[in-house]
Amino acid sequence: MSTPSEAKRREFAHTMSEILNHGALNLAMGVGYRLGLFDVLCRLAAPASVSQIAEAAALDPRYIREWLGVMTCGRIVELSHDTNGEDLFFLPPEHAAFLTRDSSSNMGVYTQELPLLAQSAYDAVAAAFATGEGVGYERYPDFQAFMAQLADAKHEQTLLTTFLPSVAQGAIQDRLHYGIRVCDVGCGRGTAVLLMAEAFPRSTFVGLDIDSATVDLARNTAAARGLTNVRFVCRDAAVLEDAADWQDCFDYVTAFDAIHDQPHPDHALRGVRHMLAPNGVFSLVDIAAESDLAGNQVHPMGPFLYTVSLMHCMPVGLVGNGAGLGMMWGRQTALRMLETAGFTQVTVREIPEDPFNHHFECRSPS
Repeated sequence: MSTPSEAKRREFAHTMSEILNHGALNLAMGVGYRLGLFDVLCRLAAPASVSQIAEAAALDPRYIREWLGVMTCGRIVELSHDTNGEDLFFLPPEHAAFLTRDSSSNMGVYTQELPLLAQSAYDAVAAAFATGEGVGYERYPDFQAFMAQLADAKHEQTLLTTFLPSVAQGAIQDRLHYGIRVCDVGCGRGTAVLLMAEAFPRSTFVGLDIDSATVDLARNTAAARGLTNVRFVCRDAAVLEDAADWQDCFDYVTAFDAIHDQPHPDHALRGVRHMLAPNGVFSLVDIAAESDLAGNQVHPMGPFLYTVSLMHCMPVGLVGNGAGLGMMWGRQTALRMLETAGFTQVTVREIPEDPFNHHFECRSPS
């Protein structure tokens, strides 16, 4: 046995202090983001007292002071004093760019993710370590709602203006204008489908999801908007690979961050291949990661993404003796599974304005 290194011990003691501080910061920042405190500080645009911040936020000053203690010690907010020695707090614009709702660089929203996961399934995931069982979607209502809001906002910002123009070098967008058949697998509340249906009235769209409540919501939204070129179906893509009435039905299929959560992703991919018509295109959008753990050690968000996977993606994927792929299944595994499902032409592309995901652009033979 090697002699313990005192330098290594001191280094890890420092690392542990950073872990505890950053974990605490994430929790407190999540509370502040939820309450709109970063937006308030940004609007004040100058050093302000606790009472001024509390008044602007319409919140209790004692809680504000304690929260500001976290933000100040965490170097999120800058501390100064007025001529009477009273504490003043200022959110630098360089920090606000990553913490406020109206910023295109907003990362503050993600501070809510881990607290929501802990609230939803902390005990259930810990118990599953002993049994190896999955944890059902029903454990995660608040987290699912949060992720749906994130996905909706992203689609509204980038789907029509950035993503679709990049697919097949613009050819899919052209075909959508002329009129093709489109399916979104794991459509959730249907935001992507509804946006496309409004933008491309000559094309027809189907949203596919296993959750009946979200499918009903999507149907109601489509009806309220008077859209007649879209329908929503409560069905699992994993059971469609042998369904004759779903064969060669679509010219373009999308799956936005939907495959890695599937208990049976191999069947789901085969279902997509079954649905896709000759010369069709399948856009699989999923986390940009490597399948080999060593390759993800340099990922700038590696610990965060693996934790989200541990607390949600992997457990829900294990339900019913599922595969439990997890969020970090990676590029190599995705390519292998796509090939096995029958996709022989796959190109991995970066997505404009989305460094966190890869676009696996797949073509079916003509």
